[in-house]
Amino acid sequence: MNLDQLRNIGISAHIDSGKTTLSERILFYAGRIHRISEVRGNDDRGATMDHMELEKERGITITSAATSVTWDDHNINLIDTPGHVDFTVEVERSLRVLDGAVLVLCAVGGVQSQSMTVDRQMKRYRVPRLAFINKMDRTGADPQRVCEEVREKLGADAILMQLPIGAEEDFEGVVDLIEMKARYFDGDNGENVRTEEIPADMLEEATVARASMLEQLAMYSDDLMEKLLSEEEISSELIHAIAKNAVQHQNATPVFLGSAFKNKGVQPLLDAIVRYLPSPLVREISATSWANPEESVPLKAEPDAPFVGMAFKIVDDQFGQLTFTRIYQGRIEKGQSYYNQRTRKKDRFSRILRMHSDKREEIDFAEAGDIVAVMGIDCASGDTYASDRDFCSLESMFVPDPVITVAVTPASRSDGDKLGKALARFRKEDPTFRVSTDEETNDILIAGMGELHLDVYIERIRREYQVEVEVGAPKVSYRESPTKRAEFNYKHKKQSGGSGQFAHIVGYMEPLPADAEVESDETFLFEENIVGGRIPKQYIPSVEKGFRDCLAKGPIAKFPVVDLKVSLDDGSYHEVDSSDKAFQTGAQGCFRETFPKTKPVLLEPIMKLEIEAPENFQGTIAGDLTSRRGIIASTDIRDAVSLIIAEVPLAETFGYATDLRSMTQGQGTFSMELHAYRRLPAALQEAVVTERREAELVGSK
Repeated sequence: MNLDQLRNIGISAHIDSGKTTLSERILFYAGRIHRISEVRGNDDRGATMDHMELEKERGITITSAATSVTWDDHNINLIDTPGHVDFTVEVERSLRVLDGAVLVLCAVGGVQSQSMTVDRQMKRYRVPRLAFINKMDRTGADPQRVCEEVREKLGADAILMQLPIGAEEDFEGVVDLIEMKARYFDGDNGENVRTEEIPADMLEEATVARASMLEQLAMYSDDLMEKLLSEEEISSELIHAIAKNAVQHQNATPVFLGSAFKNKGVQPLLDAIVRYLPSPLVREISATSWANPEESVPLKAEPDAPFVGMAFKIVDDQFGQLTFTRIYQGRIEKGQSYYNQRTRKKDRFSRILRMHSDKREEIDFAEAGDIVAVMGIDCASGDTYASDRDFCSLESMFVPDPVITVAVTPASRSDGDKLGKALARFRKEDPTFRVSTDEETNDILIAGMGELHLDVYIERIRREYQVEVEVGAPKVSYRESPTKRAEFNYKHKKQSGGSGQFAHIVGYMEPLPADAEVESDETFLFEENIVGGRIPKQYIPSVEKGFRDCLAKGPIAKFPVVDLKVSLDDGSYHEVDSSDKAFQTGAQGCFRETFPKTKPVLLEPIMKLEIEAPENFQGTIAGDLTSRRGIIASTDIRDAVSLIIAEVPLAETFGYATDLRSMTQGQGTFSMELHAYRRLPAALQEAVVTERREAELVGSK
């Protein structure tokens, strides 16, 4: 396989922007399928990439699906990802292992809330991308406005590479601003691309748009700038080379237009994918050395180098565990064994499969740059595999914390084992799906990213394991946070009989300052200012560990503690009785005694809601949001459709989908994602604490 002609790409977007429809067209034009099926088709097949029964029924993508196609002598490994924020980890882990992406935007909706989330994920893993403005046939389609939104909201240099011929329902094709030709899509499924001269009435507009495109590209090339100033002829090859370089350095985002549903504009997008997005040879990836964590190991996409790969997704099916693996370096062969860098154990790769949605093709080996599924190994999502033990470790994925919890119990006691199996499997497959047991009530608790997320898993338990489950009322994951500084001077002494324990720590606790330098997902800062060996250096980490061990359950209502800074300034120790264990226990005792003095409060998760509904319902929706303690951040009206962005406490959003439908006669849609944690009003805090204590009393009886 020529690695230079391989592309690993993902398709990501907001809900209902047409990702899966676009994937279906790509498979058709590349000859992978011979008949197009729709996401909400009349036949029972549904789209190729939505292979789960639930996906076909609901018309949404739940799990990312992988396939491979060939276009213009290039191999493309394609991953179609979900749009719902509840399944955001599917997008996260896909982008972690891809070399490029296509950001799909709706020509009417433009940059929506989940588009911004996907954009953040692409930036996190430094993934170069193209943008495709889909649904150009819809009333109100405006590609210029969408490009402006990409520049303003995403901070990306959006460069329009095409102009639409015709608007809305008269959308016929596109003008290629590089070649200055018109492209039309003929045939029953738009499979025949016809190239003609630009319509006379569009020539002036196209000339202006081309000049604007060249000016934007000239920012990335002195050569092009000189040619523009001297008014020289500019070749298509030079434009392609500059655009490719700007994309691969994540500077520019070329924008293409089309309507996947109406079979228009997909082939030029495929040309751009193979032309501009990087091959595995171009992407610079490095791993952390096992021998020295400060040192990084650059990985080269060469089949002869030692093997390094990442298991980025796990799926359990009736044939066993499928582990989706991206090979960064070297090669793997069927039947050979490789080291899991986390467990340091050797696993045998019994079968290697190339996936096409839920269909599989067995292969004997796979090389650097490939994305394949491996059978026969037992590992966790995000594990690194290598040919040598203790070789290197790839940076793992970012996994957001769950925001909603429900209690589940099997309807009949005999189904307990089956439920346990189902939960163990889903927990392994999805890092954002958490399972725990309530110590007080012995209930099984499942936590996830939203109502839809947990609904889907409960439905899968019923269908795939034939277990009827009863679901308790949703519980919100609150947080506890300090509001004022509290000093501590705590002595831990246990010196009666046997080996003693002694630890003495002095310092203070306070709310984490806004400008504190902590890791992005870190909410605790430990600072030590010990001088003169008042506490030996080897005991300091034990003090920090003792405090960290207490963060999982705060004293108000046993919720996690966040935004806390602990400063250790002084203390003393005993030559014989002091130990790591003593200082750890001392820190735990100190936390229990001091934290309540910081006057802690409860923080609640605030969700960002993006609601679309006919404008005549705007007043009703706004009134309802206010009654839910919501704050309306912005309202906008586009073509008689009202777009409302609001911040609403999670506790007030349960069942909102049903309420919105009834308020808008079934015409309203919304999406939501976690926005921030904010202080819970005192009266509500009292109610939450009381409810929590009553649950504890019931559990203890």
